[in-house]
Amino acid sequence: MSRLIDEIKKYKDAFKIKAPQEVQDKMLAATKKLEDTSISKNALTVGSLAKEINLPNAIGNEVSLFKTLEENDFAVVSFYRGVWCAYCNFELKALQGINEELKQLGAKLIAVSPQSPDASLTTKEKNELEFEVLSDNENIIAKEYGLVFSLAEELRPIYLSFGIDIPATNKEDSYEIPMPATYVINKNKEIIFSFIDEDYTKRCEPQDILEAIRKNS
Repeated sequence: MSRLIDEIKKYKDAFKIKAPQEVQDKMLAATKKLEDTSISKNALTVGSLAKEINLPNAIGNEVSLFKTLEENDFAVVSFYRGVWCAYCNFELKALQGINEELKQLGAKLIAVSPQSPDASLTTKEKNELEFEVLSDNENIIAKEYGLVFSLAEELRPIYLSFGIDIPATNKEDSYEIPMPATYVINKNKEIIFSFIDEDYTKRCEPQDILEAIRKNS
């Protein structure tokens, strides 16, 4: 199985070849600025109690984290930016690759983004996902987890030039999005593993999730 980090590196190398240097410089500078704020320090992390997640899935049915934990030993919650984010799609596909192993370990996988249910359904179909993809309108849950920031103004026209219209995808006018984050939560609602990074190109390796669950089983 190829590692997620290798898939991401291939994509980044290709992007460096095709994207104008000025665009790359602006994107890197915005990421560095966000890293300097260290907002991830305020996010929920290992040892914290998870907040309830009660959100509509891709077909509009409510899904509850706490009810999921009543029925499973663990929940894996992945916050992602949206279907427009190539790195998110790589990560979601990688998570799908371990979905059966997670089930065998008594874990249920849930993905959360601020995009609308329609966009979530597109995400689910595009990546052939067999786990729940939930819509966190206005990032209400992501804010409770301490993950939300506003996309830098200088990046907004660049994203639009890529065909990415975040307000349209999220069906609300802000440019607020979550930092990518992955949590493993046990039956007692305790966070036993977390991965959060201001740099959206860095993602949690699926094997680390499996190892965290095995260590706590």
